[in-house]
Amino acid sequence: MIDTHQHEDRKAAYYTLGCKLNFAETSTIGKALQERGIRRVRRGELADICVVNTCSVTELADKKCRSAIRRIRKQHPGALLIVTGCYAQLSPEEVAAIEGVDLVLGAEQKLDLLKYLDEWEAGNKQQIITCRGRDIKTFSPSCSSDDRTRHFLKVQDGCDYYCTYCTIPAARGPSRNGSIDLLTEQARQVAADGGKEIVLTGVNIGDFGRSTGERLLDLLDSLDKVDGIERYRISSIEPNLLSDEIIDFVASSKRFAPHFHMPLQSGSDTVLKLMHRRYDTQLFANRVAHIKRVMPQAFIGIDVIVGSRGEKPELFDETYHFLESLPFSALHVFTYSERPGTAALKIPYVVDPKEKHRRSELLLNLSESKLTAFSQANIGQTHRLLWEQGKGQWMEGYTENYLRCATTYRAGAIGQVEDFCPMFYHEPTGLLTDNKTLPFLEQISKQE
Repeated sequence: MIDTHQHEDRKAAYYTLGCKLNFAETSTIGKALQERGIRRVRRGELADICVVNTCSVTELADKKCRSAIRRIRKQHPGALLIVTGCYAQLSPEEVAAIEGVDLVLGAEQKLDLLKYLDEWEAGNKQQIITCRGRDIKTFSPSCSSDDRTRHFLKVQDGCDYYCTYCTIPAARGPSRNGSIDLLTEQARQVAADGGKEIVLTGVNIGDFGRSTGERLLDLLDSLDKVDGIERYRISSIEPNLLSDEIIDFVASSKRFAPHFHMPLQSGSDTVLKLMHRRYDTQLFANRVAHIKRVMPQAFIGIDVIVGSRGEKPELFDETYHFLESLPFSALHVFTYSERPGTAALKIPYVVDPKEKHRRSELLLNLSESKLTAFSQANIGQTHRLLWEQGKGQWMEGYTENYLRCATTYRAGAIGQVEDFCPMFYHEPTGLLTDNKTLPFLEQISKQE
């Protein structure tokens, strides 16, 4: 092990691409290096070590990772460049071949980065250190701490689902999780540090308990009792694992926000079967209906993939009309991307790129209209709002049901939770606001 004093005055830069889970893990890596005496680089400084935590959810994500790695190498020409994350796990040789990459760490090695840094600096110059997806076994606790108001707590990792379009099981390994006691203690620490909101992150959160024999509902109940945390959000959960019991718990809890995000992926039962999803549209519709029945003002976000293999025109039409019928709040629209080694490549029907774009635009327009209607329905209603950031003359934050709001800036308000009653919806910015802030927003819109 390298002596702490050896790292004095050394600086590290951190770059995260992809999901909130990656952000939580990067934060944990940064904290470990800081405890070793390696501080975070300041603006304008050159780093001695660069850590790049990559994503590989689509072909475009891979491209963005390669571009970022090359840019970082130019920005910090003398730094030790370490690349980890899903792209490094799935394509280690490809990553290692990028000029300037020194060390490639897979998913199992990511949060043991200090060990491999020590070995590198002791003379072991092995460039690629990874393992097969099935051999990823460790659950490494992670919680982002870069934001003084919102934290991302990793409660689960990996996935035992093998959807035909997805590489996550190979990138993240099998489903596993931390214990309720461990995760509750992390939440207590967030509260002690002044954190107000925790977002529960994972690859398949609804599968919590796979490695400890515990239940997700019991985790939620334990977290709900932690004093000091104003609210929790569940980042994303499979519809077949979001039970009515969990929905009812959120509706009656002290701290869990009326905010749900579910991956639908397709509104066609035929396509869902091709994807090997574990539910049908009826189950999904039932989940949405139950949420709205017990929490009428709940925010419901939905993931959907357009242009997947097998999605013939009439099947996309089924998806559009199904979504149109649901009282959701917003869509996250993903364009299907071919991933090497996935079973989807065996499905014969391929959607033309231009048609993918057309379908994506249709769903994005539908999402915008739904979000506008949802936002306007909340005008004149009082919400609990956490102010998260200031922007000159005004500050912004989110309500418990994930509406983005703004008001005039007040010193000391950031990080505080207050009652807020929005009176206007400013469609160009997507902000709900009061009459004091509306003129500022309209002025900026005219300038842009």
